[in-house]
Amino acid sequence: MSLTTRVLIGLVAGFALGLALAGRSSVGATAVVAWSAAAGTIFINLIRMTAIPLVTALLVTSVGSMTTTGALGKVAARAMGLAVILLTIAAAGSAAIARPVLARIQIDQTAARALAPSTASGVLSGAVVPADGRPSTPRAAQWFIDLVPSNVLKAAADDLMLPTIVFAVLFGIALSGVADTPRAAVLGVVRGIADTMQRLVSMVLTLAPAGVFALAVPLAARIGVAAAGAVVAYIVLVVSLTIAACALLLYPVGIVLGRLAPLAFITFCAPAQAVAFASRSSLASLPAMLETAERARFPLIVSSFVLPMAASTFRFGAAVAQTVGVLFVARFYGVELSASQLTTLVVTVIFTTFAVPGIPGGSILAMVPVLRAVNLPAEGIGILLAVDTIPDMFRTTANVTGSLTLAAALRKLSY
Repeated sequence: MSLTTRVLIGLVAGFALGLALAGRSSVGATAVVAWSAAAGTIFINLIRMTAIPLVTALLVTSVGSMTTTGALGKVAARAMGLAVILLTIAAAGSAAIARPVLARIQIDQTAARALAPSTASGVLSGAVVPADGRPSTPRAAQWFIDLVPSNVLKAAADDLMLPTIVFAVLFGIALSGVADTPRAAVLGVVRGIADTMQRLVSMVLTLAPAGVFALAVPLAARIGVAAAGAVVAYIVLVVSLTIAACALLLYPVGIVLGRLAPLAFITFCAPAQAVAFASRSSLASLPAMLETAERARFPLIVSSFVLPMAASTFRFGAAVAQTVGVLFVARFYGVELSASQLTTLVVTVIFTTFAVPGIPGGSILAMVPVLRAVNLPAEGIGILLAVDTIPDMFRTTANVTGSLTLAAALRKLSY
């Protein structure tokens, strides 16, 4: 039985038990809900503890691996520049559309907090919440100052993800200019950390059925079917925005910059998209991407460098999914994000998409630093992870389409 199937069984079983306990005030029912909430918190904390080392190591590896000289460096810079532009448009556009749509979803905010631990050190412990219950809004100048940590270790210890990510990117850029021998030594260590953390995440995911069950019990016990309706609305929204982002952004860019006829670009993308949709893995789709690029006679630097790099690090679909997911969690907990927090959201999403682990549900796991960057409870990813199968199919397809769009656009710029 696949992990996805077991997670869904855990979700359904947790909801069933929670609904059966709803409205009961007996000692036994209260104890079950309390212990389930505690187990769910442990599961989320296991995920959260991997966030900083995993994201930092993957960012340093992906940025530091790029050479800064010659034709390869120019193509890498152009690919990175175009990727950041596409990610920015996708994240900002998703935020602009998803926010008003999610505002129409009715959720009992008091009951929704059942997903969180009830202690003072629970899910909102990292947030600064004034008397009116809304997170404080930092001044614009202070927001930029806070991007550059005076002590990166303290920033990491304080769960300040955006400054930590900025340091990782700057470290990777500096590393890319170091001589080959010492750079290879540093990258070897960092890759080892990244691989180890991905292995740890995979181990944690084996507990996902039990973790999701534990998260669903207190949720269903206190808010019942309202949570299910909200999650269905989230799935519809994130899938719709993912499809729209591909149709309205990726396809026009690939067609115009790649100087391809619309039908030619659609045909170019279709084989790899089919593999991506079925496998939910960008890397599994790489052979199909390489085959179509070679058949289309793309330059060797595009097929041998741009496509593998994009398949490993460019997660266009994650820009949509993480943005919508964070806004859903904010709506779920009744938190209104300020303008500066929305800016932080978009910037953090852009960086973290380059550090999404290459495993099913990786984009949801990588939401942890994004949630922490805007002071939202990480526990919200439990339900999103449980129902991620359908969004992940479309998200992976969007990731592959983004990689092929980069390849098409750079086939003319690489000469």
